[in-house]
Amino acid sequence: MDMLSGEAIAAAKLTDWRKLAQGLHARYLVDDFGTGARFVTAVGEAGDTLGHHPSVSIGTGYVDLKLVSADAIYRDGKGVKHVVEWVTQQDVDLARLITEIAADHQLDADPASVSVLELGLDTARSATIAPVWAALLTGNADAQGHGSPSDEIRDATGRIPNLWFGDADELKTVNQRFHIEVYVAPEVAEQRIIAAVAAGGTVVDDSGSPSLTVIADQDGNRAVLCIAETPASKETS
Repeated sequence: MDMLSGEAIAAAKLTDWRKLAQGLHARYLVDDFGTGARFVTAVGEAGDTLGHHPSVSIGTGYVDLKLVSADAIYRDGKGVKHVVEWVTQQDVDLARLITEIAADHQLDADPASVSVLELGLDTARSATIAPVWAALLTGNADAQGHGSPSDEIRDATGRIPNLWFGDADELKTVNQRFHIEVYVAPEVAEQRIIAAVAAGGTVVDDSGSPSLTVIADQDGNRAVLCIAETPASKETS
């Protein structure tokens, strides 16, 4: 099944869900574990009917859900097909169904609270070093390029954050090669930046804003705050 474009995902108007990194994410608030378990059971039964299921995490007061297709089809500029992890129509269909189930269970969504963390490593030799990181992080060198046409490291079981590789000059000395990517819902990005700056951080690069904003701490360590722009936000930015 073909991967969906950002425009198609935005057009689906999934009010409870936010597109972060590769997938759709939702958080539903629950009073207790039993309520969350009953909701997850209903979600599982709905997934059975579609032959597709979300990843689920239950914590105190919430149920977190992630929807992504492991066999989405991406076509590059030459028309070559790649199997990637991305949102497809089956994710959108199940997201809508889960929203209906949550309403039946009288659960409120908290889309502004969803977040995803990824790791970035700048290098000129990703193909060379990726197997080391794949083996170290997941125990399996085959995690290199899993669900991606690049050398990115992705654990199929979701135990660890994804590790992707950015471009770097092999001969240039840099102070920091590792950094983190923090994906948040678009409606909280500005507040998150303000909070980081108020805590002593500095915005060092907002040329890619609102999609990407680079923030440094007092020691110069950098992180990137990321959002998935909707077509509307691009038009107004």
